[in-house]
Amino acid sequence: MNRITKENGRLVVPDKVTIPFIEGDGVGAEITPICQRIVNEAIGRAYGGQRAIEWKEVLAGEKAFKQTGSWLPDETMDAFRQYMIGIKGPLTTPIGGGIRSLNVALRQTLDLYVCLRPVRWFRGVETPVKAPEKVDMYIFRENTEDIYAGIEWQQGTPEASKFLRFLTEEMGVTKVRFPESSSFGVKPVSVEGTERLVRAAIEFAITNHLPSVTLVHKGNIMKFTEGGFKLWGYALAEREFADKTFTWPQYEKIKKERGEDAAAAALLEAEAAGRVVIKDVIADAFLQNTLLIPEEYSVVATLNLNGDYVSDQLAAMVGGIGIAPGANINYDSGYAIFEATHGTAPNIAGKNIVNPCSLLLSSVMMLEYMGWNEAGRLITAALEHAFTEGRATHDLARFMPNGHSLGTREFGEYVMSIL
Repeated sequence: MNRITKENGRLVVPDKVTIPFIEGDGVGAEITPICQRIVNEAIGRAYGGQRAIEWKEVLAGEKAFKQTGSWLPDETMDAFRQYMIGIKGPLTTPIGGGIRSLNVALRQTLDLYVCLRPVRWFRGVETPVKAPEKVDMYIFRENTEDIYAGIEWQQGTPEASKFLRFLTEEMGVTKVRFPESSSFGVKPVSVEGTERLVRAAIEFAITNHLPSVTLVHKGNIMKFTEGGFKLWGYALAEREFADKTFTWPQYEKIKKERGEDAAAAALLEAEAAGRVVIKDVIADAFLQNTLLIPEEYSVVATLNLNGDYVSDQLAAMVGGIGIAPGANINYDSGYAIFEATHGTAPNIAGKNIVNPCSLLLSSVMMLEYMGWNEAGRLITAALEHAFTEGRATHDLARFMPNGHSLGTREFGEYVMSIL
C-alpha cells in the first residue's frame, strides 16, 4: 500500500503515493481534474518518472449525499486517517439539517488544529494596494476552538432560556441587555489549544528562517480568552524556545530596567543572531497595519475568528481569494487536508470560467508538506510566468493591463505548456 506514514516524528513518503481527494461541489468538478493534471505533469518533469501520485476519490458533500445518503461517509474519514494526507475542493454546507459545516467536521474529527494560509503576491497580478510585493505572510489560524466550536443556543429555545437562567442565577451575570430575545454562544480558548498552535508557528518560523511571529488577538476586551492566548503564547515561547526567540515582554523588561537604548540594542542583537522575534498586536490594529506596514509581519498566530477575517483581507491585498491556498494540519499526528479556500460558486459552475489557482496552490502546499518541493516550485514558477504574460482566468485578467482572459480548461493547458 503506497501510503504516507510518520516515523520518529518525520513523514515517510513513498515515491508512488496514494492521495485521497474530494472533488468538491459546484465548481469543484471543474477545478479538481485540471489541478490533478498539472500536479501530475509537474511531478513527472521534476522527478523523471521516479515519483507519482495515485489519486483516490473519496466522497463528501452533495455528491456523497446523492450516492450514499450521507454528507460525510465514514469511509471518507477512514481514508484520510489511513493515508494521512488528502486534498479537497469546495464543499457546500447543507441547509436545514445534516452537518453544521462539512469543512469544520473534517477539521475537528481529525483534530487539524492549524489552518495555514500563506499569502504572497505574484508578479503580473493587479491588486488594490500600491506595494503588494510587501505582503508575504503565513497565517496560523487556530482551527478547533473559539466560536467555531459551534457552542451556541438560538433565541427563544428552551436551551437558551436554561443557559440564561444559569448565567443570571448561578453566575450572577447582569450585563445581558435584552435577555429574553438573546441568542447565546460560548467561546472556549484553552492553554493546550493555544500552545500547540503557537508552537507550530514558532517552529515554522525557525525552520524557514523567518524573522518574527506575531500573536494577533483582541485581549484588550476579551481578557481571559484572547488575552489568555497572548499570555500563554508568550509563556510558551520563553519556556520552550528560550535560545531561539526574543519576546516583546523581554524587550519591555530590559527597557524598564536598563532603558530604551539597551532594549533596542538587545533586539538588534537577537535579530542579528537569527532569533525569532515574538510580538503581539490587537486584531483591529493589525488589520490597519497590514495596509500601512505589511513588511513588519511574517508569521501570524491567531484565533479562529480573527484568522478568518485576517486571511481574507490579506488575500484581497494580493489579488483575491482566487489565488489564496489553504491547509488544515495536525503537526503532531501528521494528518493534513489541503483545500480550495473559496466556496462552491454555483452561479458560475459549469461555465468554464472559474479560477483553479486556489486549489492548485493548495496542491503546491501539499507537495511541499510531502517534501516534493521541486515539483511545487515548477508549478509556482509557471503560474507567475502566466500572470506576467497577462494570461489568467477572467477574474484576474480583467484587471491586468495586458490581460487575456482564458477559460478554466484553457488556463490549465497554458500552465502545463509552460511546465
